[in-house]
Amino acid sequence: MTRGYSAVVLAGGDGTRLRSLTWQLAGDDRPKQFCHLLSAETLLAATRRRARRLIAPGSLFTVVTRKHERFYRPELADAAPGTVVVQPESRGTAPAILYALHRVALVAPERPVVLLPSDHYVSDDDAFMARVEGALEAAQTRPDRVILLGIEPIRPETEYGWIEPSELLLGPSPWPLYGVRRFWEKPSAPLAERLAQAGCLWNSFVIVAHPGTLGRLIRGAMPQLVEAFAPLVSRLGTPWEAEAARAVYVALPTTDFSKQVLQARPADLAVLPVSGVEWTDLGDPARVLATRERARWQLASA
Repeated sequence: MTRGYSAVVLAGGDGTRLRSLTWQLAGDDRPKQFCHLLSAETLLAATRRRARRLIAPGSLFTVVTRKHERFYRPELADAAPGTVVVQPESRGTAPAILYALHRVALVAPERPVVLLPSDHYVSDDDAFMARVEGALEAAQTRPDRVILLGIEPIRPETEYGWIEPSELLLGPSPWPLYGVRRFWEKPSAPLAERLAQAGCLWNSFVIVAHPGTLGRLIRGAMPQLVEAFAPLVSRLGTPWEAEAARAVYVALPTTDFSKQVLQARPADLAVLPVSGVEWTDLGDPARVLATRERARWQLASA
């Protein structure tokens, strides 16, 4: 059942770390989100299907990058008008999120939005989206916080962000919500060991907040990025939007949302812990191959 929430699927990355593997699987240079890495569905199709458990088609936005058009066009043929956000170039996660937020704010500024990367595996879509729904409901009660879904770690991973929970903000039912004392992006191995032992959580990069709250978070960490977008914001929904986007993006540096926004503003964050659901970020060839092997084993033993 949809309740007026919005979602943004992030699908604009180049997937360079998986390029050799995706070439083997697809025979061309398509990024991982357009590949059939784990099943007959592409990762993007699986993410959009998962999102539609909660989100109406007209509120499901997808961020892509122009040079991938031959891959995303057939994938998004059923997308509602105005919900495909086309970046002229890839400039990292922070500009992608900000551009999509401005588009969401045109149609649904008062309701929480969830950001969903398109390169994740989850073992149980219903269970995972139930946690997302819990975070969306929590955002109604705590509109001042940007809520991260934090995954209970199974190893001292150095390629993920880590979240240290602090005081209880809401709870315990159905899932507790905690403040965030500190955020570490891709810590060293010794630090990751200490964080795991201290009860810290992996950052899934599934993010829930009111659009205005998320916008204020970005402004607090990167005011120059928000200011750079002003010429584009004034042309959203007009025939001049694409031209304005090109002019803005050509001058943008590549910026990472986790490192340059989340890590910089922990006091504005909250975390909803997720356990009992297997989750993997498919950004690394070894993780992809291990997940493919587990999926085959689970299918064979079912």
